[in-house]
Amino acid sequence: MKILVPVKRVIDYNVRPRVKPDGSGVDLANVKMSMNPFDEIAVEEAIRLKEKGAAAEIVAVSIGPVKAQETLRTALAMGADRAILVQTDDEVEPLAVAKILKAIVDEEQPGMVLMGKQAIDDDSNQTGQMLAALWGRPQGTFASKVEVSGDSVNVTREVDGGLETVSLKLPAVVTTDLRLNEPRYASLPNIMKAKSKLLTVKAPADYGVDTAPRLKVTNVSEPPVRQAGVKVGSVDELVSKLKALGVA
Repeated sequence: MKILVPVKRVIDYNVRPRVKPDGSGVDLANVKMSMNPFDEIAVEEAIRLKEKGAAAEIVAVSIGPVKAQETLRTALAMGADRAILVQTDDEVEPLAVAKILKAIVDEEQPGMVLMGKQAIDDDSNQTGQMLAALWGRPQGTFASKVEVSGDSVNVTREVDGGLETVSLKLPAVVTTDLRLNEPRYASLPNIMKAKSKLLTVKAPADYGVDTAPRLKVTNVSEPPVRQAGVKVGSVDELVSKLKALGVA
């Protein structure tokens, strides 16, 4: 089985984003970038499935600027076999990403698309679901456990009431949650080997997808400063304050 793993280049999760002075967006100048954490979990899970003999090849895919090659090289260093970069400087929205991935799926014919449930920059949580709809295949979202058995995959997913296990017939789309695994660090020898692995560069036009944005961001602003807490001397005082705030 071939596993396709989409990965996205985002601001590193340890970095506090800064808003541009004109409020037009987030300032990316001289900001550390890295692989989206949920996608890193997806790469790790694909590698584990390959180590168990459930997969034969892992193909990492990224849609973004030329610097996204660094993100793909990280996936290759972790254990992916080859990579595809769909190079564009546009801000690609989830539907356009899903359409490009659908075209790549048609070309690669993977047995599974394993991807992060969302990206930490826009928190859209849409691409996996959109891809499943376009592909006409089942989906298992928010996976905390993935088990492949023959031509099906059992996905334990996190829901509001606890855990739910669904059995999906392959090929399928699976999106990963935080508790699925802990990604490995790429060793120096593997980082060096990744430089010689195949990385194919394409363009959205090669797949016949228009990436022009359908949405326009009018303003971006910092969140309001959180107010300091207040200590109360009794339960009655707490209740009265909550009533004053309209909470109780």
